[in-house]
Amino acid sequence: MAKIQLNSDQQAMLNGEQGVARQMAMRLLLDMAATANATELIPIQSAHLSGVSPLTGGLGLRQFLAKLAQDPLARVAVPTTLNAAGCDENQFAAMRITAPHFREHNQEIVAAYTRLGVQPTQSCIPYEWEGAMGTSLVISGVAAWAESNAICFGNSYTGLLTNRESGLSALACALTGYTPRYGLLDEAARRPNLEVIVTTPLTDPTDFSVLGDWIGKQRTSAWKTPYGPIPLIKGLPTNLSHEQKKALTAAAANYGSPLLYLEGHGPVPAGDFQAQLVFGEAELQKQYLALRPSTTPSLIAIGCPQASVGELRAVAELLKGRQVHPDAPPLWVFTSSANKAIAQKLGMADIITSAGALLLENTCPEVVPYDPAWVKSVLTNSMKAEHYIKSGLNGIPTAVMRLSDCIAVALGELVFDAKAQRGKRVQREEKKASPPHRSLLTAHRSLLAGPFQATGHGLPSQSTFTVTGEAFVTDTPITLLGFVNRETGVIEEEGHPANGRSLAHKIAIFPKGSGSTVAPYVLLELFYRGNAPLAIVNTEIDQQSAPACSLEGIPYAYTFDADVIAHINDGDTVELSRQGEHVTIRVLARREE
Repeated sequence: MAKIQLNSDQQAMLNGEQGVARQMAMRLLLDMAATANATELIPIQSAHLSGVSPLTGGLGLRQFLAKLAQDPLARVAVPTTLNAAGCDENQFAAMRITAPHFREHNQEIVAAYTRLGVQPTQSCIPYEWEGAMGTSLVISGVAAWAESNAICFGNSYTGLLTNRESGLSALACALTGYTPRYGLLDEAARRPNLEVIVTTPLTDPTDFSVLGDWIGKQRTSAWKTPYGPIPLIKGLPTNLSHEQKKALTAAAANYGSPLLYLEGHGPVPAGDFQAQLVFGEAELQKQYLALRPSTTPSLIAIGCPQASVGELRAVAELLKGRQVHPDAPPLWVFTSSANKAIAQKLGMADIITSAGALLLENTCPEVVPYDPAWVKSVLTNSMKAEHYIKSGLNGIPTAVMRLSDCIAVALGELVFDAKAQRGKRVQREEKKASPPHRSLLTAHRSLLAGPFQATGHGLPSQSTFTVTGEAFVTDTPITLLGFVNRETGVIEEEGHPANGRSLAHKIAIFPKGSGSTVAPYVLLELFYRGNAPLAIVNTEIDQQSAPACSLEGIPYAYTFDADVIAHINDGDTVELSRQGEHVTIRVLARREE
């Protein structure tokens, strides 16, 4: 395991001379450095934090921030911005949120971050407004960003270099001003690992959103993508708009892509391709067919990620001189406070609101707790919104159409009721379930027998431990946020090989986490509720699991000298023990039929 030589500033933090918060943060960074075999900590120019909404951060976030608040010296060391919050507090009543104490919890979280010196921008699109609204975020050089869409956009189209930080690790970087040099901070790791060939014209931003999400859904456990899928996409036009680029990276990030390359859009390093994927007209239409509504939605949500000025202009042009139909679902448009201010100056905001739409700021469709009494289904133009609204965060069926069609529904020009057909635009195909994840393991594989033992690595901050328990085993990454019940630990993702099984009180063995950068707060909440795994074993470095394990002492191990997933049955009784730097896992008793 690599040893890091700390400078005097870093050593002072580790010794607690700059407060408990920075001491905790430095310990976490050293743990993350060890898992990546990094040999140094380097300064960062900026940080962006995810984990703001009570819906996504939950109890785990609020309790952790309360712990930091006990340290009067807790303060970020670099310009740091805040992700989208759970509501527009100035229009809370109009959002009809019924979750108990939600507004108060939202205020508590934003205030806690603000006390740390974080700029409360409440925006998931920090790449759109450098210097706007008095902020000083640097969108170039080495950074520590959480928020999956911003990571992918920044790495792909700007001079930013950031790993796919979790909300916790990004906060640790912000508090200290440093990050381990590893992963996407090294050019050797910034290489494409998938070749994607597009053979059909894509024009609307939603077309690009569908493509990005489709790429992630093709993943298999056989792919070796230690830092996530990094596609090289061929066949796209060379003059893509900001909105097209943004939609593509946001949806690609649904399944962990931290970076992508577009042929004809700058230099592309040599790749080690795990697969070649072809996306043509048949694939595009198949996705739209599966995603379109079968009945009139309850709500139309536009702006995930938060709408750009260009997207607000497109909405205003479609609504100009028109009115949202009284019998149509409400139309909510989400944007940042910076972009809303621009829209107000240009008159676009008045057009949108005068048409009867709700123009919301500081929040995003995926982090709102919709009232299930009236929100039975949602229509959006974003695969990012679709991915998370239908997840366990809200569990609401979500359909996707292009922006013009979404607005047509709001205007009453496109309807879905079988008794009120209006021409060929009526859509009636049933929404299909998401395809299952591809797994090399199956529920019917023969049970393994005989002894097994392997040796791996642990976190430097953790010392000797021995944990015995039932093994939870899957060879498919786990999307903690939205697809793991944060109270019970049960996986709730249709198509996942472990759907319906619980991580709670088991030794959880899986490749790594995927999905949202807020995932560590799910583990923290499970821990605070007494339903965390007994221990976590990953086969790859995992920015999702390790930070929570580091902060709360959940036994953690990674990178073993044998394939633990292939040699341990789900349900086996195993022992995980640590002596010195090494962690040993061994099977004590095999599961019986």
